[in-house]
Amino acid sequence: MTSEQQRVVVIGGGLAGLRLAARLGGDVRVLGEEEHVPYNRVLLAEVLAGRYAPEVTSLPAPGPALRRGVRAVRIDRAEQVVHCDDGTVERYGTLVLATGSNPVLPPLRGLFEPEGRELPAGVHAFRTMDDCLALSAAVRPGVRAVVIGGGLLGVSAARALAERGAQVVLTQQGERLMERQLDAEASELLHTHLTGMGVEIHTECRVRGLSTTASAVRPHPAGGITRNPAPPAFEERVRAEPGTPRRAPNPAPGPRTVTGVELADGYRLEADLVVLACGVRPRTGLALAAGLDVRTGILVDDELRTNDPRIHAVGDCAEHAGRVYGLAGPALEQADALAGVLLGTGKGLTADPAYSGTRALTRLTLTAGGDRPLDLAAFGETTALPGDDVVRLADATRRTYRKVVIRGDRLVGGVLLGELSSVGALARSWEDGAPLTDQHGLTDLHHLLTDDGGS
Repeated sequence: MTSEQQRVVVIGGGLAGLRLAARLGGDVRVLGEEEHVPYNRVLLAEVLAGRYAPEVTSLPAPGPALRRGVRAVRIDRAEQVVHCDDGTVERYGTLVLATGSNPVLPPLRGLFEPEGRELPAGVHAFRTMDDCLALSAAVRPGVRAVVIGGGLLGVSAARALAERGAQVVLTQQGERLMERQLDAEASELLHTHLTGMGVEIHTECRVRGLSTTASAVRPHPAGGITRNPAPPAFEERVRAEPGTPRRAPNPAPGPRTVTGVELADGYRLEADLVVLACGVRPRTGLALAAGLDVRTGILVDDELRTNDPRIHAVGDCAEHAGRVYGLAGPALEQADALAGVLLGTGKGLTADPAYSGTRALTRLTLTAGGDRPLDLAAFGETTALPGDDVVRLADATRRTYRKVVIRGDRLVGGVLLGELSSVGALARSWEDGAPLTDQHGLTDLHHLLTDDGGS
């Protein structure tokens, strides 16, 4: 068998793809679409806030296994080759899709011109290092910024922009901030903290469209022209995914600059910058075009294998047991599990599945200049069902809030703000799923909730 027939080719140079390559070693080739040195996407908000230089986010150098700035455009399953946008072809024995996810571009009036796909100047997604650097170049004290989306990504972006001195308005269509992770009380504390940073927050607020004005082409602060195209992922989706109309580029696009955000109730927010933080969608265009099974994400089994036994998927693009995670922790766990399968050491070779799902923990740190940071963690089910027991402790003086949900004799979820010294032990108890009555579990739980971390 030739080396090319044994080669593992990974499409995607993010956390999952590089973790897998590092675990496998040997004859691995990684195709990374971005030109940048590989970086940790989780830290982009810290770069935007000005606390980290971009190079601080760099991942360990993957060596010659990584081809940077190369995009896979077609998979030929019969020939077992991947065609790239530079005309090259990569032959594989095993192919792994770690294509990540696209930022969701909401159907807002004024976002795109007819038959065009360039975002107005001043409108940014917040997904890649290029997005982060473009926002960093545009933000300055006093600039009016509107963040659309009050989930984890939107909260992170709003906090970072506020730290840079921007006048920030955060709009959230739901009833509360981070409603997927936080209960009502925790969300209210987060709301209070962000308001204290100067962020104006509108919940139950639907954005209808953008106001723009024609403007002269502006020089970019670093030289060149500010064009602000839609993310490359959007163009890939237009080209590759069935059911999406093909959009020809505008032959003579007039430059547009955002001036405001229009709300459904008729109110208008003045804006120099608009950040689209409306969630992400798995990048499945390549998989669909290759005939792989796709629902929300690329369908995989417990060995992270698609309906083609030579092709696997991990990370944000993969859907396992009906779930797409879109978080760093599950992506890394999937990469480790797949490495075990491919190396012949994974649990998939025994009675246990190689990958049975991830119990994801969300963590976030918010700071406000010299003020005390607000640490936040949430896991499992933070909203109780009828019949559940809830233990809740709140300290307004210290700005701490701790809550756990107990179903029967098991911990099923929790949320902590302000003091996270006990989150590791609580999360382990939740992940293990062991009865709390074992080994004085209830006593330990009470101790963990009342522990102030020595403060």
